[in-house]
Amino acid sequence: MQRFSSIWFKIGIGVAIIAVAAVLPLLAINIPGILPGPTYTPGTLSMLAYAMLIAALALSYHLLFGVGGMLSFGHALFFAAGAYGLAVMMRLLAPQVPESAVFLIAIILTLGLAVAVGNLVGALALRVTGISFAMVTLAFAQAFNVLVRRNTGGLTGGEEGVTVPVNFLPDVLVGVLNTRNLYWLALAILVVAYLVCVWVQNSRIGHVLAATRENELRVRVLGLRPYTVRLFVFAVAGVLAAIAGMGFVLLQSGATPRITIADFTLTLLVIVVLGGVGYRWGAIVGGIVYTILDQRLSALASSGWIQSLPDVLRIPLSEPLFILGMLFVLVVMFAPGGIAGLAKSLTTRSATGVRTVDVKASANGQ
Repeated sequence: MQRFSSIWFKIGIGVAIIAVAAVLPLLAINIPGILPGPTYTPGTLSMLAYAMLIAALALSYHLLFGVGGMLSFGHALFFAAGAYGLAVMMRLLAPQVPESAVFLIAIILTLGLAVAVGNLVGALALRVTGISFAMVTLAFAQAFNVLVRRNTGGLTGGEEGVTVPVNFLPDVLVGVLNTRNLYWLALAILVVAYLVCVWVQNSRIGHVLAATRENELRVRVLGLRPYTVRLFVFAVAGVLAAIAGMGFVLLQSGATPRITIADFTLTLLVIVVLGGVGYRWGAIVGGIVYTILDQRLSALASSGWIQSLPDVLRIPLSEPLFILGMLFVLVVMFAPGGIAGLAKSLTTRSATGVRTVDVKASANGQ
């Protein structure tokens, strides 16, 4: 009964958070130094939407690394496949199907592409484990990066990137005034990614995956198939990353080769570690915190008071990556469980302290 109440409590908290996030575009909340302006302004909504898409992408990586223990260096491949796939599919479909159907058909085909690529890459990469698995995924990502930068078939735009043909998009997703709709779309993608993660982790597949991460030999002895389970989760994570990529290309109205490089996947690893490995909400918090810091530290780096400092301080502090790197080092050293692990530890200590006080009070009463 207590466990049942705990589940409903968590659901209630989740619904409340989603409700608050959903009404932000209708409010005028301003947090100086964190948000670029009030929450109803397009600039702030665009930054928050981007943060939520990165959080959704971090959740997909959480399935691989946090749940399955699969260290991938090529997860950016799927995010880029979703972004580039949607833009390119719309261009290819434009002369062949009715204008009103281009967007929907492009989404369906891009999802199909994500499923195919996820299964193909997973089927080959999962033949090996450990660092070899990481290197194979990196090789696939690098190959995709070369194809994109070389402007294969004149579709990807090379170094300039690809743009979305806005004339085929629904009117509600076009224009600065409709940024709030893109924000709500990003929120919906984040919620879907979270629900899929919950479903996978609580399913039989998730339990087998977690057991495989701990002891693969024992799972094999029980007659189960770790390879099949890992391949399924690998493909699911790839599809979730592609969905986040589609949201990204709609928000940015295009994509560049930057999202295809290995550094982007390493950023995901940093986000998951920062939020807390193994925690779903840790991946979300890590993604949002990292993105906001990355955006706002860039503005801080160009501020007057930073530029007036001596070179020994000005040079490192004017580089956002240096500050983020130092933050990552501090988290690893002093909070190895990340933000989520630290919060859980503090909550546990608080609850333990309350129980201790209650026990002492009861003893004194007796």
